[in-house]
Amino acid sequence: MLQLNLPSPLQPIADERLGSMRLFLKRDDLIHPELPGNKWRKLKYNLDVARGHDTLLTFGGAYSNHLRAVAAAGRIFGLATVGVVRGEPVSNPVLDFAVSRGMRLSFVDRAAYRNKDALLPGLRAEFGDFYLLPEGGSNEHAVRGCAELVPEIEVPFDLICVPCGTGGTLAGVASGLHAGHALGFAVLKGGGFLREVVAGLTSSQRWSLDTDFHHGGYARRTPELDAFIADFQARHGLLLDWVYVAKMLHGIYRRAGEWQGRTVIAVVTG
Repeated sequence: MLQLNLPSPLQPIADERLGSMRLFLKRDDLIHPELPGNKWRKLKYNLDVARGHDTLLTFGGAYSNHLRAVAAAGRIFGLATVGVVRGEPVSNPVLDFAVSRGMRLSFVDRAAYRNKDALLPGLRAEFGDFYLLPEGGSNEHAVRGCAELVPEIEVPFDLICVPCGTGGTLAGVASGLHAGHALGFAVLKGGGFLREVVAGLTSSQRWSLDTDFHHGGYARRTPELDAFIADFQARHGLLLDWVYVAKMLHGIYRRAGEWQGRTVIAVVTG
């Protein structure tokens, strides 16, 4: 039986650099060791809809935590999984984990990957019938799951922040708000297109997107980001995920001067 740590804990962060801004981490990374954070929330209702299929197929980059989580979910729920990976064949801890959980990988060059719909007939011919999960798992079912995060927070807050890769978590959190505002920190360079994606997933107007803290793009990092990660771990004992969460928190610390006197929730997605 799947054991989930819900509601996920809310951890206050005491840090003099924040001034009068109050910061809480919503520790969604602690929901489940293999299905952490927004990954479980996005998959929850998709797995319900997927009943009747024996295979899940989805898309992602070589460092996609979504691919990792889909592979884990397949093993837990007895489903075959296929991951269509952008770029040349590569081995890394994320993809190695996915393979260890039974996921079959299909690598696609970047040009072909841009038109995913054109790939589907060939993928069905190769892998048979499957339930299709979009890249990052972001669809209306994911939005529904992510919206459930908001009522778990018992502390009144002004702003809730999430790292943003495909827009589903930001759309879901915004959909769950009756007060306050949701801010997504784009983790990829040129992430402004996500505004249109999020607007297509939610009718809520309680959200915005910050594109200034991608640190070079998806799965890229800078010495400044690495220094922030090391300092945060030394101060608070938490090693931040550098692909998503660290970029968001670095942005929050840089924006803290603008948010004095406010209460900010930062969602640690995994």
